[in-house]
Amino acid sequence: MNRIQEKLQEDKKLLSIYFTAGYPKFNDTVSIIQDLEKNGVDMIEIGLPFSDPLADGPTIQESSTLALRNGMTTEKLFQQLKDIRKTVNIPLIIMGYFNPMLQYGVEEFCKKCEEIGIDGLIIPDLPVDVYSEKYQAVFEKYNLINVFLITPQTSAERIGFIDSVSNGFIYMVSSASVTGTTSSFGNDTKDYFKRISGMNLKNPQIVGFGISDKQSFKEATEYSNGAIIGSAFIKQLTKNGVESISEFVKTIR
Repeated sequence: MNRIQEKLQEDKKLLSIYFTAGYPKFNDTVSIIQDLEKNGVDMIEIGLPFSDPLADGPTIQESSTLALRNGMTTEKLFQQLKDIRKTVNIPLIIMGYFNPMLQYGVEEFCKKCEEIGIDGLIIPDLPVDVYSEKYQAVFEKYNLINVFLITPQTSAERIGFIDSVSNGFIYMVSSASVTGTTSSFGNDTKDYFKRISGMNLKNPQIVGFGISDKQSFKEATEYSNGAIIGSAFIKQLTKNGVESISEFVKTIR
């Protein structure tokens, strides 16, 4: 069983943290992952920096730009992570855009992920129908879970199709905007969380976009299995450095 699937079976609200590989400094990637696990984070999303990150807000865009400037590439990320499973046990997911994966070679990229112990991918610009037609067999060959995003505007039919081809969790975007932080969610967003929960999908849902503190984490997980924090964590790294990871996680739960 994939590590993501094992983690989803635990009776708890999962905390997943996103950070950009190669930021704040090029060689921070491994130590950030290790420190997040030590401080009780359940899953980690490793952002593969890209020059045109359409779904990301300004905080993550800036971290991506600086990571690229630091010299981060797909190959260098794989080199940094080659021994990660000697020290880290929790699920690791690479979040990135499809173009760098196409340039690397989709099968070769998936093969490399399996070799180093990556459990899943989140690719915001890879449509689910294209995935199911062209790439699903490759992902499954290398035991990789592909995580799809839904928004408040995603139709019930589309959600059903995403659920049918998924085998991990569904990334439930809290709004139709780009990534960022909020102090709490409005009634429309809470109604959306409740509506998706009521669909009784076979895959659990984890909420992303807008979670930044204990209150927003609590609200996001009332009707879901967990929440993902990205921009707020990047801001913490920018302001206080990698030494502040323990302090940050304690503010969430």
